[in-house]
Amino acid sequence: MWHPGTSWYLSKRHERTPPADSKVATMRTELLRFNGAVERAPAIDAWMREHVGELGAIAHHWFGVMRKCGDEVRELLHDGCPVVCLGDAPFGYVNVFTSHVNVGFFHGEALPDPARLLQGTGKFMRHVKLRPETPTNAAALTRLIDAAYSDIKARVENG
Repeated sequence: MWHPGTSWYLSKRHERTPPADSKVATMRTELLRFNGAVERAPAIDAWMREHVGELGAIAHHWFGVMRKCGDEVRELLHDGCPVVCLGDAPFGYVNVFTSHVNVGFFHGEALPDPARLLQGTGKFMRHVKLRPETPTNAAALTRLIDAAYSDIKARVENG
């Protein structure tokens, strides 16, 4: 099973692009890229049909919100989780567990979170844990999803 923070997540590359009069090296983080992202993945529709009940409905709803972020959104099933990408660069996922749903963000550490919904201590990834019996701050979660999409778009466009 896939776990945030596993060694494959991101690699770092050192680039020497200092000013002409400097010998300082800068570090650039490479984006994670997934092959096979498509506009609508039949495997995700099958995953949604397999996850029924309250938890499945929560996952389906929030994945639907992510799907609607923009025309360039693509998706794939990665390590058993529905993942949304901007092209081939992932920005969010959902996963169903025994008693909760995670709505996760590949660059969650960079997202503004004034409602303090994000959980996790990994270097990059964060998630929001949703439970059927606990009210969801839908407006704040929607803002996180929008911010994650804007963030990945800037990362892709600016290298």
